[in-house]
Amino acid sequence: MIHSGEHVFGAFRRLIASFRLAALCAATVFVMIQPAKADIGTYILIDARTGDVLDQKDPTRLWYPASLTKIMTAYVTYKAIREGRATLDSVVVQSKNSLAEPPSKMGFRVGTTLTVDAALKIILIKSANDIAVALGEAIAGSETGFIAMMNAEAKRLGMVDTRFVNPHGLPDNRQITTARDMAILAQAFWQDFPEARDVYKHPGIKFGKKTLRSANREYLLRVPGANGMKTGYICNSGYNVAATATRGNRTLIAIVMGAASGLERIAHTRHMMDEGFRKRSGRFTVATLPRAGGRPPADGYCRRNPKPGAKGIMARYDLQGAQPSTNVLSLVNPARKEGGVLIPGLFKGKKQEPKPVDAEEFKLANGKTDWGKILDRSIGPRRIAYRPIAVTTRVPAGASSPVALAPAINVPIPTPNPRRQLAAAVARAAAEAVSGSDAPQRPGVAVENPSPGSLFRKGIGFSAPVPPSRPEN
Repeated sequence: MIHSGEHVFGAFRRLIASFRLAALCAATVFVMIQPAKADIGTYILIDARTGDVLDQKDPTRLWYPASLTKIMTAYVTYKAIREGRATLDSVVVQSKNSLAEPPSKMGFRVGTTLTVDAALKIILIKSANDIAVALGEAIAGSETGFIAMMNAEAKRLGMVDTRFVNPHGLPDNRQITTARDMAILAQAFWQDFPEARDVYKHPGIKFGKKTLRSANREYLLRVPGANGMKTGYICNSGYNVAATATRGNRTLIAIVMGAASGLERIAHTRHMMDEGFRKRSGRFTVATLPRAGGRPPADGYCRRNPKPGAKGIMARYDLQGAQPSTNVLSLVNPARKEGGVLIPGLFKGKKQEPKPVDAEEFKLANGKTDWGKILDRSIGPRRIAYRPIAVTTRVPAGASSPVALAPAINVPIPTPNPRRQLAAAVARAAAEAVSGSDAPQRPGVAVENPSPGSLFRKGIGFSAPVPPSRPEN
């Protein structure tokens, strides 16, 4: 005879078993219909003031910085200005060495001059590789000398896993860093040189009639409180970004490395920022974060990490709200807090997981993807208008280079302008008549020694080659 209690208990166990089976089947179906999920290689989110780590994934794994390198290029330059070794009006010269760099570049002719101020705007907004080298040559006298300065700063700042071998971030597997180290650099750049914020906040530059857009423009124009900083991309690193945002009296810094697309990079950064501003502190600071390490990605990372596409982006980053989810196995076994499969919308939980996406909702009438709508829904609508900042190659009269350029740079001395030579000779003769100077003179040549860092001897006019009207991107 079966007792009624045993009968009820048995029925309850069968009910639980049925629930488990139904839940796992539903989860399997859901996983199968989801779009391919791209991976973010490594990331970290910190409080800019305290350094508290608010979110992270493998932050001490080695990675390639790509053009995030130019943050250090700018940092070393601003430090030289603060220490009086250069000014914003100091001269930068496009050398044969710098012009040889691959795009993205400005492509000015060899010998073209511009100011340090213009060079900083070009490398932080347009990310021109040739100008990054030219700026380094101007500040240190040679590219090699500038790289040494970059590594010295990295060591001083505590970037223990970082090594620089060029000032721009173009592919070189010897040039490595970590998300943690880049967060240290970004925090130092934010705190030490607030004047730089007025540069990297711009979404583009206007050079003559040509507008060159920043790869960070949509982040700047759409994300609340966005201050910007720097993006980067090479195939071996994927899409990288160092981004800041200020809301109220608080600023956060995000480093994202290894995104599969520019849109995923921005959407993930926006998501991190929104979540981070809800937190007040973290278990570790960027300085005390344990080092777990990890090898950098193998060559061809970008080809192995599939782009999430429209469906993938909307499934993960829709600002209108993903359906809540939880871990089904943790419900059946409360002691199990991680692992297992996730079913969106089944129960309320803390994590926001991918939700089913109706692809037709994001199609135009012609059947193409409505990327404007996807941008609005994944990053947010544009909050401010696109306004590029004007940049020219004009150099103030009397400006000189920060240091004497090394002969190896191969910058040809521009052809003297005869009319300027004559005017200079007349001016010297008039000055000598007043002062009574009897120093021997050579026509067209000043006798005084050039000041340290002056590329051209005083008193000799020259005509710098005019940059092409359509500089290369």
